[in-house]
Amino acid sequence: MTLSRRRFLESGLAACAGLAGAQVLASMLPSGGVGTAAASDTSTTGTESSAPPYDPYAHSWGFLVDTTRCIGCGHCVEACKLENHVPPAPEYNRTWVELHVLQDDGKMLITSPEGGIEGFPPEPPELAEAGRTATQAYFVPRLCMQCQNSPCTSVCPVSATYTSPDGIVLVDQERCIGCGFCVVACPYGARYLVPSGEVTPMGYAGVVDKCTFCYHRITRGMRPACVEVCPVQARQIADLNDPTDPVTMQLENERTVVMKPELGTRPRVRYVGLEGEVS
Repeated sequence: MTLSRRRFLESGLAACAGLAGAQVLASMLPSGGVGTAAASDTSTTGTESSAPPYDPYAHSWGFLVDTTRCIGCGHCVEACKLENHVPPAPEYNRTWVELHVLQDDGKMLITSPEGGIEGFPPEPPELAEAGRTATQAYFVPRLCMQCQNSPCTSVCPVSATYTSPDGIVLVDQERCIGCGFCVVACPYGARYLVPSGEVTPMGYAGVVDKCTFCYHRITRGMRPACVEVCPVQARQIADLNDPTDPVTMQLENERTVVMKPELGTRPRVRYVGLEGEVS
């Protein structure tokens, strides 16, 4: 396989790195990390106790994903599952990683074995099965887009899905009735229904769950779990209300794109390296 820009041998590194276990990831997260309670839990530990009360009106959150950096190691997926009590089955994810492969016939192959939690094989088996070769390949981290014009909030019949003053789309799991309307409405596949027998950090089964940028962490001055463990800084969170925030400055000065801009959802997650592919 001949690849441009990001050599596909990176996936070999990703496959090795993806073998890191839960204990390694847990050690990479600071106090209040793995197993942290939901945002409504106001307990604090360590340096968090000295932080001033969080004012959601003083912040506006954004997210930057750099596909030119991502190595597909899967640390982010595993850390997210540990932090947010996401069911271990691969079909349930708050965040996941995809491998996008541009084939020699001009078609794009997108694969994400087990959400990318264990990394990726040196070569996608789908390529060999189709008798194709790759001309370009790169990893694309996925998560809730935190849309400013979110379809999920508009279809919820009980207003369980709502947008906080700082721009994060959240789910009130006490109010959620598990109808699944928002799961269907999300054009990015970023939501799932918690299966029976599993619980979210709030302790509910049968309700909707999704990425919240680890709201319980960012409201305490911490970074999302996926950002914390990324070894190559492919994921970064920004406070858009802070002009001195280095990620905010990067978003202002570097060319970025959003996924599916034609939908008018106005995502808060912006990508570097998807100039030729935004659908």
